Formats: sequence, structure tokens, C-alpha cells
Amino acid sequence: MTLAWVAHFYTALGAVLALAATLAIVERDYRTAFLALIAATVVDATDGMLARALRVKQRLPQYDGSRLDDVVDYLTYVFVPVLLIWRAGLLPEGSVLWVGGAVLLASAYGFGQADHKVMVDTPKGVSPRDGGSLQEYFFTGFPSYWNIAALYLFVLGLSPVTNAAILLVLSVLVFVPIRYVYPSRTLTLRAPTILLGSAWALIVLMIVWRLPVTDGPWIAVSLLYPIYYTLVSLWLHARS
Repeated sequence: MTLAWVAHFYTALGAVLALAATLAIVERDYRTAFLALIAATVVDATDGMLARALRVKQRLPQYDGSRLDDVVDYLTYVFVPVLLIWRAGLLPEGSVLWVGGAVLLASAYGFGQADHKVMVDTPKGVSPRDGGSLQEYFFTGFPSYWNIAALYLFVLGLSPVTNAAILLVLSVLVFVPIRYVYPSRTLTLRAPTILLGSAWALIVLMIVWRLPVTDGPWIAVSLLYPIYYTLVSLWLHARS
């Protein structure tokens, strides 16, 4: 049972990292804030593997780790990024409450959906001739990657009106039942997705580490992975 609590404690560390990011945002130390959010993402990407390795559900069946994970994810992927977007002045004056509110409400809906994370059958292989199907996981609707959106809005230097439009479009996409790749659990193209995602993560870490400097080609290069992710998601959605 003690080992199971270790896994849950590890998940809950994401909330502490959210607090660290919030304190940095208050001080306008955006580099530290983004580093804390990156650390929280690492925790979120690895806590499931730790929970399965420690057989948490068998050792501690009365505690819902998935609910804890959702609470922490809402803080680190939604609330804190919105706070950063406001504090950094990335939105038009007077629009924070309704644009930020749209993000918060849309993601609250998304997190509450029973099929927010869904398992579906997709055709096996990249060609219909391969036959058969795979059972694999997807996110339904835009998966609340607001930490990533906040970073790109911060480094790209777009106008506040453009930023607001982007956030509103993404908020609408939360309600559109398109299936998006779940990088660690979508089996089709999993190897290239994880490989490219790992390279992208390293580039993003370098971009954040160099803040407030934003010159060089790295921001443009890093955008290639979100484009890949979106195109693969749309392709797999159409096939399934």
C-alpha cells in the first residue's frame, strides 16, 4: 500500500509545480514559469507508467488516481497557462475575463466528458489492404494543450487580437468531436510520434531556457511537430 501512495504523491507533485509556476508568473519570471510547467508535463507523462509498475489499482483500490490526475492536469494544462497569458499581456485589454473564461469553461467541459479519453478500433496498418483493426486510445476534442498554446503565443509575438482569436478557435475545437493522438497510447505511428515528440520537447526546452531571447530558427522548427501531430490526428480520425 505504501508503494501505491508513492505513485499518487508523484502525481500530486504536479500541483506543487503549478504553484511554483504561479509564483513565478506573479513575479513576471516567465522563463521559470514555463520550466515549472515543463516539469509538470514530465510528471504527467510518467506517472501512469509508475502507477502501472507499482500496481496501484490492486494495492489501493479505494483511491481514484485518475481523478487526482485530472485535478492536477486542469491546474497545469489549463488554469496556470491562462494566468500566464493574462499576466504577460498577451490579450487585448479588457478581454481577459471572457477569452480566458472561454478557455476555462471549454476545458472544464472537456475534462468532464466520459469520452475525453476514448478507445476505438482503427484499421490495422497504413493501408486498407493490411486488414484487421487496432484498439487504441485518443483524446476527443482539442486536448487542452493550453500550456503549449501559451508558450507559442508568448514567443511568436503575435498581436493581442490574433492571440484572442487563436484561443477562441481552440476553445471551440474542444467541443468538436475530432479524435486527437494520445502520444503514449495511440499505436498507429507510435514510434515516429514518440521520436519526433521527444525531439520537439528538447527543442522546446531549449527555447524556454533561452528566454527572453527568441531569435534563431528554433521556434519555426519546433512548429513542425504540432503540424505533424494535427495532420496525423485528422488522418486517423478519418480512418476510424
